[in-house]
Amino acid sequence: MLIKRAPDIRSSDITDPKLYLNRREFIRAASGTAAAVATGLALGDAWVEAATPAAHGRKLEGVKKSPFSTDEKQNKWEEITTYNNYYEFGVDKDSPSMLARNFKTEPWTVTVDGECAKKGAMNLEDVLKGETLEERVYRHRCVERWSMVIPWIGFPLANFIKKCEPTAKAKYIEFQTLNDAKQMPGLRSPVLRWPYVEGLRMDEAMHPLTILVVGLYGEVLPNQDGAPLRLAVPWKYGFKHIKSIVRVKFVEKQPLNTWQDQASNEYGFYANVNPTVDHPRWSQATERRIGEFLMRKTLMFNGYGDQVASLYTGMDLRKNY
Repeated sequence: MLIKRAPDIRSSDITDPKLYLNRREFIRAASGTAAAVATGLALGDAWVEAATPAAHGRKLEGVKKSPFSTDEKQNKWEEITTYNNYYEFGVDKDSPSMLARNFKTEPWTVTVDGECAKKGAMNLEDVLKGETLEERVYRHRCVERWSMVIPWIGFPLANFIKKCEPTAKAKYIEFQTLNDAKQMPGLRSPVLRWPYVEGLRMDEAMHPLTILVVGLYGEVLPNQDGAPLRLAVPWKYGFKHIKSIVRVKFVEKQPLNTWQDQASNEYGFYANVNPTVDHPRWSQATERRIGEFLMRKTLMFNGYGDQVASLYTGMDLRKNY
């Protein structure tokens, strides 16, 4: 029996969030589920309300503007917090906004191990100690051909790496997401092998564009967007931007990231945005910005080529996808 685990592109991947949510209402009405409309939508054993934007959280103080930001129009809070890839809370784009509402992010611990001098558990306060937070308005491009412009709040991953004092053997850095099925109902599904794992080459991790994110739109990071600590690597497809990080490991060999393990013919380790390399089931040459109707051309390295192309000098970017 063939079990298809890597999902095909769905209408929710290319459809405006408002239209997508309206489709849910239509389905409920057509099924005669008046009670569900009144009280919520049944997802597995959880009853939740229809998708709504995240509640606004605590303001982050002393945030500085970053020279790395794009001046493109930013997506709205409502769009960024209701249209998410976060399979730990479900495979639909609106599932995280509904099922992550009660996710507990305090206290939070990040375990550091591998090829480094400073091993051990760090609470989030230690991770943030001494850091100046910046607003980085980054383009965010997903492999399903949709994109956003998001005003992340964070700090350079390089700063955290320096605190850990990696050894000369550390050629890569591996990240792991929280694996808690009690809080993350999507983990009860075998759609992926859990926990979620991602990785970067050390020079990619040390690049000034690579940040650890703790906020959005000047506030603490909402649960559905990867609270309390996630990665943002703006020249790479969204699946590299691992969420809810609980482990950082410095390793000598290239780690096997989750989607590469899941479907190596579709998802590679590097995941650099490259419009000339099609996904096996659709083109990557164009994308649709959430909130817009027309498609736009996809930019090499998501428009960050001037800053990052030198990292891949001499590499075949069609082979190393």
